[in-house]
This record gives sequence, C-alpha cells and structure tokens, in this order.
Amino acid sequence: MTTRLRSRSLRTRLLVLITAVLVCVCAAMALTTVFAQRAYLLGNLDNRVSDALERNAGGAAVHPGLTRDLAFLDEGGQPAGMLAARIDAEGDILSAAVVGHDAPPRSLTTAQTDALKGIAPDGSAHTRVVPGLGTYRVAALDASGIRVLTGLPMDDVLDTISGLVAVETAVAVVGLTAAGCVCAVVIRRQLRPLGRVAATAVEVSHAPLGRGQVTGLTRVPEQDTDPGSEAGQVGAALNRMIDHVEASLAERRRGEERMRRFLADASHELRTPLASIAGYAELMNRGTDRIEPGLAWRRVNAESARMRSLVEDLLLLARLDEGRPLQAAEVDMAALVAEAVWDARAAGAGHVWQLELDLDGPALVLGDEARLHQAVANLMANARVHTPAGTTVTATVEATATTCVIRVRDDGPGIPPALLPTVFERFTRADSSRTRAGVLEGGSGLGLAIASAITTAHGGRIDVQSAPGRTEFTLELPVTELPPSGTATVARTAPV
Repeated sequence: MTTRLRSRSLRTRLLVLITAVLVCVCAAMALTTVFAQRAYLLGNLDNRVSDALERNAGGAAVHPGLTRDLAFLDEGGQPAGMLAARIDAEGDILSAAVVGHDAPPRSLTTAQTDALKGIAPDGSAHTRVVPGLGTYRVAALDASGIRVLTGLPMDDVLDTISGLVAVETAVAVVGLTAAGCVCAVVIRRQLRPLGRVAATAVEVSHAPLGRGQVTGLTRVPEQDTDPGSEAGQVGAALNRMIDHVEASLAERRRGEERMRRFLADASHELRTPLASIAGYAELMNRGTDRIEPGLAWRRVNAESARMRSLVEDLLLLARLDEGRPLQAAEVDMAALVAEAVWDARAAGAGHVWQLELDLDGPALVLGDEARLHQAVANLMANARVHTPAGTTVTATVEATATTCVIRVRDDGPGIPPALLPTVFERFTRADSSRTRAGVLEGGSGLGLAIASAITTAHGGRIDVQSAPGRTEFTLELPVTELPPSGTATVARTAPV
C-alpha cells in the first residue's frame, strides 16, 4: 500500500493522507461521543436498577418467610418490562417474573431463568441477554437474608446508542465528503505553482542542450519564485539552476570554440615550419644548383627551432594545467627582472628600455627561477613584438612586506578593449590593432598564456590595463619572508 501510494502524484498523496487523518479524527470523536453517551446512559440505568432493587428488596421483606414470593411486583408504579426474581444462597433462581404492559406479572421460562444464574447478590450491575425479552441490566442484593434480583431492559439505551452511531456516521460521511472536495480544490490551487515549476523543468529537459543551445531556456514565472513559499523557493532555485546551466553551456561553448581555434592555430603554427622544412628538403633533393646547402640547412635548423619552441610551450602549458609541482627556491626578482631587461634590450634595440626599483627590502620570491624568468621575458617580448620601434618599455619591481609586484609598461598603441578579456588565452593575437615587428619575429600567441599560467602556479595573479599610449601588465607574487625593520627604501629609474 505504501509503495503504491508513493508512486502516486503529490496531489493524490496529500488528498489521501489528509482524508485518512480526517477519518481518524472523525472516528476518534465519534467513538469518544458514543462511549461517553453510553457510560452516561448506563449510569442512569444502573441508578434506576439500584432504586428498583432496593424497593423490591423492601417489598420482599414484608413476608420474609416466603422465599418464593414475588407479590411486590403487584405493587403500583413498577415499570413495564422489569423482571424480578428470588434467589437462594447459591445464586439459583427460586422464582422469577417479568412485569407486563397493563397485565399481571408473567413467570419466566426455564431458558430465561437460566440466563439470570450466577449473579452475586452484591448490588453490582450486570448485562444479560434474556431469551425472548432482550438485553437487561441486572443486579442482585442480599438484605438480611432476603435475596432479590432485579433487572431493567436496556432497549432504550441501545436504541439511543444505535441512533447516535447512525447520526454520527451520516454526519461523518457528509462531512468527510465535503472536506475531501474542499481539500481537493485547495490542494489543486496550492499546487498550481509547483505544477508550473514542474512544467518549466520538463520544458527545459526537452531543450536540445546537447546540440549547443545555450540561450532562451524557459524560466519559472516571477509569480512562482516567491521565497515565502516552498513552491516559490523551488521555482527560484530552478531559475538559478537554469542560469547556471546556461552559463555553463555558454562557457563550454566558448571553451569548445577556444579549443577549435587553439587546434587550428596550433596546426597552422606547426604546419608553417614543417612546410618550410619540407620545401628546403625538396630543393636539396632536386640538387644543390637550386639552393646553397648551407643556407638550406640554416633555414631548416631555424624552422626546427621554431617548431621545437612551440611544442615546448604547449607542453609547458599542459604541465601547468595538470598542476605538476614546480621547482621551489628563493628567487631575487629584482635581479631576475634586470636580467630580463638586458635580454630584451639585446633582442629589441629599436626600443627604449628602462628599469625602476622601488623596494622596501629584498624582493625574494619562493618559486621556479627559470619559469619566473620566462614569464617576465614573455611580458617584455609581448611589448617588443607588438609595439613599433622607439616605444619606451619600463619594467618596475616593487616589494612590500607581503608581495612583490612586477609591472611592464609601454607607451605603444595599446590593446583593443574587445581583446582585453581574452588577452591571456592561448593563441590570442592583436595583429589587427598592434603593430608586429615582423613576420619572422611574430609570436605564436602563447606568451601571455604561459605568463598567466606560471603566475597562477606560483600563487600569484596577473592583470592588464590598456589604453592608447599606455599598456601595463601587472604580475603580483607573494614574498617568502618579511623584510627586516629599518631597511631604507631604494628607488631608481635608469635607462638600460
């Protein structure tokens, strides 16, 4: 029964449970009323039996020697249907009769007297069914050796109880029917918001989410998202879940698009040096008269180095994505940035390179020195490649008690606003807006992605702000220890 009920709808289960509770309440009230009324009526009847018993005992005491005398039944005022009997010390019936309607008392038959045997003369009332007469409330009394039994019919009490049961049953049936109808209407009305929420959930479940639909999903109406009700809480939670689903699907779609673009860009970047290598190899196969062997091998080595660098960058990103641990050693970021500036000056002599130090103490960071150098070098290479000659690039190192901040700032044309949110994604390029130094020197679009991944792996963060004439990358790392107190501030700005 419980299993079948659980398989029903919530509306049906609520209606069944409420109806069951109402039935139990009505049954308890009816039984309480019946038993209370029965106890009251039996109490009155027992009092009447006691009064009649005492009166009959007094009448029998007029002739104490006549142990079978029932003459007291002839006295006036005896209720019709009352029976009386004289009993001996063992409780056996000596004589018994019943008072008739406008007729003399009639003696009881043997079967009727047998139904009255075994009643102790202690005055307590008993219920006995007398054949041919019905149900009686009977009591016996021993008054100074005069033992009398008296009984009154219970027909009135039983009829009253039966009528009360019938009335209560009819009222309960009508009341339960009306209550069931009202409950059904109320439950249906109260569950309508939940039904609309369920309909919304069903509609969303039928949406072709697997085929890339990420917008336009149905929402629960605002009227069904009231946090003051349970259905409203469910509706609001469903809307939040749908928002999360749409956001997740949109992010997945963007991720898939980035992956497709990544694969296409990686394939293009790898195909270009492979095509060059294959071309020079083909020229060499055709004979040395078509190309100088030394030049061909130099170009093959250059393209191989380019391809190897790209593959190493991709492998580095893969290792960082997997969360593989980096080497941990104390790194002086001031010296590291100075070396990176010197390297950048050697690679980009057409730019003006500056180094600024603003230190409250040693700029010591716990991390992988080679990777940190690569991150800083990538920021400077980005400034060199994507800005025209004559651009001033300034590298700043700031050290406080808790952080070491490296800033790489240039006064070039800037990054387009539409590109800023994705500037740290892989194979992101700004060629359409920022001047590249040359085709051969152009990057693969992995430099900033690698810098971001290395910074994140060291527990730091990287950010960029850009406008025409000022682009600044900020790389923030936690320092290894607090600087000693009283250390003088060192500030220097110098061209390199």
